[in-house]
Amino acid sequence: MKKRVNKRKVVGKVISDKMDKTVVIQVEKLVKHSLYKKYIKRQNKFTAHDENNECRIGDKVVITESRPLSRMKRWRVSGIVEKAVSVIGEI
Repeated sequence: MKKRVNKRKVVGKVISDKMDKTVVIQVEKLVKHSLYKKYIKRQNKFTAHDENNECRIGDKVVITESRPLSRMKRWRVSGIVEKAVSVIGEI
């Protein structure tokens, strides 16, 4: 029997929701510069599976690592932490 592996979870912001059942999430982290000891922001973009097309641009979401779902998708949206403020005229 295989040992159960804990899957990584990260929090990020939705930057694109134009694809069907797929969103692009941007995750920011702070990294300390080795020489100058100053903290620098680093960003990664992850393509995640959004089964019900619930996520909108600006939403803060939690994504969980999963098996490969396509050529680019290795993550699933596990929950929406904070909804973005909707723009007037958008439904």
